[in-house]
This record gives sequence, C-alpha cells and structure tokens, in this order.
Amino acid sequence: MTESQKSKYAEAGVDIDKGNAFVKGIKDIVASTHQRGVLTDIGGFSALYAIDLNKYKKPVLVTSTDGVGTKLAVAHLCNKHDTIGIDLVAMCVNDIIVCGATPLCFLDYFAV
Repeated sequence: MTESQKSKYAEAGVDIDKGNAFVKGIKDIVASTHQRGVLTDIGGFSALYAIDLNKYKKPVLVTSTDGVGTKLAVAHLCNKHDTIGIDLVAMCVNDIIVCGATPLCFLDYFAV
C-alpha cells in the first residue's frame, strides 16, 4: 500500500498500522481453530477451503450469514460488548447445524 493510499484511509478514520497489528496479535488464536480443509490464513479478503469429496456421497454446501442487529442493542443496554462476536458466530453455526450440516469455515463481515 502506498503512503498516499494509507493517507486516504487515515483521512477516513482507518489506521492501517493498528489493523495490521491487531491481525498479527490474533493470528495464532485464529489458526488454532482451523480444521484440515482451511487453506488460507487470516488477513486476506477471501478464504479457501478444500472439501474432501471422498468423504461425502452427495455433498451440499450450506451457508449462513447473520448481522449484529439486536445483539448490539442488547450489548449496549447491558454494557457488555465482549460477547457480540461470539454470539454472532454461534448464531451462524446454529443456523447451519439445524440443517444437519457441519460448519466448515466462517467469513467475517462487519457493516456499519
């Protein structure tokens, strides 16, 4: 990233160096959750997952997405913000397992 690009991000309130430091700080924790099919590491804008097609007779991919929505409102009311992400992942996982599927990977998305 050029200094000019970093400057434009900074003008918008984004600190690239802090973001990179954060990713570096959680990299090992994230890697500890990986299962065999994960091919990419944290920090990119996409994810690769290798599916063992020999393991399934008729494989079907099941996906789910959720937003913080009311979770954020409840967190503000309770002044407890350290579980929002946990709840978000749990709701996505729950939506997948009730279909009889196995959660394979998780893509993050944060919208404001």
